[in-house]
Amino acid sequence: MDKEIERKYLLKNDDWKPLVEKSYIIQQGYLNSDPNRTVRIRILDDKGILTIKGKNEGISRLEFEYDIPYDDAKELIELCEKPFIKKTRHIVNQGSQIWEVDEFEGENKGLIIAEIELESENTKVNLPSWIGKEVSHDPRYYNSSLSKHPISQ
Repeated sequence: MDKEIERKYLLKNDDWKPLVEKSYIIQQGYLNSDPNRTVRIRILDDKGILTIKGKNEGISRLEFEYDIPYDDAKELIELCEKPFIKKTRHIVNQGSQIWEVDEFEGENKGLIIAEIELESENTKVNLPSWIGKEVSHDPRYYNSSLSKHPISQ
């Protein structure tokens, strides 16, 4: 059983940008975006990923992720609810912590969220100066919610 434990934050400023180590484009869609269980198809460059997530319990939830053939992912994403999520993910190392900063495109353009995955819910997070308000418990910032209710609305 896999468990995802992550915290999400809005950003205060762009001081993270010079710290980016790598970036990649993500397109994702939801075959099921029910808050109790989501089924997501993700395309990263030439890779397909199927992800199944359980209901959030605090900042934790079950997560099962599987690589799938790229051609299958391209076909499956067309079956997904619209609109798709499009974003650029930037990997930022801050000391011993790795942050994923997502810059959204399309109907969520302008939204930037930083996420950090943790070993446990009690893991101490050293917040860099560019981190702002925590939104981990705000369902409006879940990607599945952003696909149904983009910030442009």
